Amino acid sequence: MTQLVFNPLVDKYMVDGCMRCKYGATPQCKVIPWQELLETLRQIVLACGLTEEIKWGVPVYTYEGKNIASLNALKHSANLSFFKGALLKDEHKLLQQQGNIQLGRIIKFVKIEEIEALGKILSLYIREAIEIEKSGKKLTPTPHKEIIPEELIQCFDKEPLFKNAFEALTPGRQRAYLIHFAQAKQSSTRLARIEKHKDQIYASIGLHDEYKSKVQNP
Repeated sequence: MTQLVFNPLVDKYMVDGCMRCKYGATPQCKVIPWQELLETLRQIVLACGLTEEIKWGVPVYTYEGKNIASLNALKHSANLSFFKGALLKDEHKLLQQQGNIQLGRIIKFVKIEEIEALGKILSLYIREAIEIEKSGKKLTPTPHKEIIPEELIQCFDKEPLFKNAFEALTPGRQRAYLIHFAQAKQSSTRLARIEKHKDQIYASIGLHDEYKSKVQNP
């Protein structure tokens, strides 16, 4: 039987949370309601022989220094995440993709009974993840293709120079703007966002460039 080695920093996480927000170590911390579930998941992961660490404020489980899985709590669930989950077979259809993350996958739990019923299957997933890391297998990312909002197309038709300026931006800057524009639910809001950033786009400045420059040159 594998002897479980508990990291005291993770013990602290289970009590106080990640401490990245003002609710750390208070009853409002989102980790607190999920302590029992997280502790149960913790023991399952450790039984697979992984090393327990704290990274980015949450428990991360590694094999020979490589990230395999992590635990975290959201408002409505306790979660087991796999850094290379997209490469897992997922025969039991447990894994979920989070947003635009291509490689990582997450399993959400709301009841301790769910974890107990899936204990052996979770162990199989974890061991498969370890073997994937050992093999060096990688996933080739597919390029993101963002939808161009209709309001932006209309602006391009009215101002060909604006279209040229937008297309002259790097792909990353174009994508950031497209996501920002498309996130607005109302057409009027999308138009307002486009107008607000026109001067930046004409100047070849990315959506987040000003923030980055302040961080790099405080």
